[in-house]
Amino acid sequence: MKRKVGNVCYHVFIIMFALLMLYPLLWMISASFKETLEIFQGTNFFPESFKLENYAQGWQGLSGITFGRFFFNSFFIVIVAMIGNLSSCLLAANAFAKIKFPLKGFWFALMMGTLMLPMHVKLIPQYIMYNKLGWINTYLPLMVPKFLATEGFFVFLMTQYMRGLPREIDEAAICDGCGQWQRFIRITVPLSVPAIVTTTIFTFIWTWNDFFSQMLYITGIEKFTVALALRQFVDATGNSSWGALFAMSTLSLLPLFFMFVFFQNYLVEGITAGSIKG
Repeated sequence: MKRKVGNVCYHVFIIMFALLMLYPLLWMISASFKETLEIFQGTNFFPESFKLENYAQGWQGLSGITFGRFFFNSFFIVIVAMIGNLSSCLLAANAFAKIKFPLKGFWFALMMGTLMLPMHVKLIPQYIMYNKLGWINTYLPLMVPKFLATEGFFVFLMTQYMRGLPREIDEAAICDGCGQWQRFIRITVPLSVPAIVTTTIFTFIWTWNDFFSQMLYITGIEKFTVALALRQFVDATGNSSWGALFAMSTLSLLPLFFMFVFFQNYLVEGITAGSIKG
C-alpha cells in the first residue's frame, strides 16, 4: 500500500512539474488564438473565442513576403546543414575510430579542444573572412562550415559510438576482401544509425533556432529565416499584432515537435550509447 501511495505521489509530482515547465509554451499557444487586448488584459488562460485571424494575418508576412517564404528559407538552410554535418562528421569519426594515422591522439585532442573555445573568440575573424569572400547576405556562412566537420561534439559522439561496434564484424569483412570504403558504407554507417539520427536531430534543432548567426550574415528580407522574420515582425507591426506573432511562433515550433516525436527512440539510444561505449 505504501509503495502504491509513493508511486502515485511520484507521478503527480512529475506531472505537476511537467505542466510547470510547459506553461509558457501552452500560454503562447493559447495567446495565438486571442485578440491583443485579451492577451494582456484578460484573466482567463483559455481564449474566450478562438481567433484564427491571427494565423491568417501572421502568414501574410512582411513587405509582401509571406511566412511561407521564410519557412522555405529555414528548411533549405537546415536540410543542407544536416547533409553537410552528417557526411563530414561521419567521415571524421570513422577516421578517428577505425583508421590508424600519425598523431591520431593529438588530432583527436585538438578536435576536443575546439569544444572549449567560445564562439565569441571566432566571431570577428570569421566575419572578416566571410566578408572578404563576399559571402555576407548569403547562406554560405551558415552551410559551408557544416561540410568541414566543424562540430566537434558530433564528431566525438559518432567516434565513441563507432568505437563500441564489434571489431569482429570489421575483421570478417576484411577476410571477405572488403576495403576501407566498403566497410564504411556497408557496415559502419548502417550500424551507426542511432548516432546518425541523434546528429541529424540536433543539427536540425540548432540550425533552426540559430538566431544570432543568421542575424549576423543575412541582411536582405527576402532571405530571412523564420527566426529573423519573427524578430522583424515585432519591429514592423508594433503592439497591434501580438496574436499574429504568437501564431507564427507556434507554427515555427511544429517542425521541432515532429522531429522529437518521430525520432525520440533513436535520440535516446544514440546519446546513451555514445556516452557509455568506447
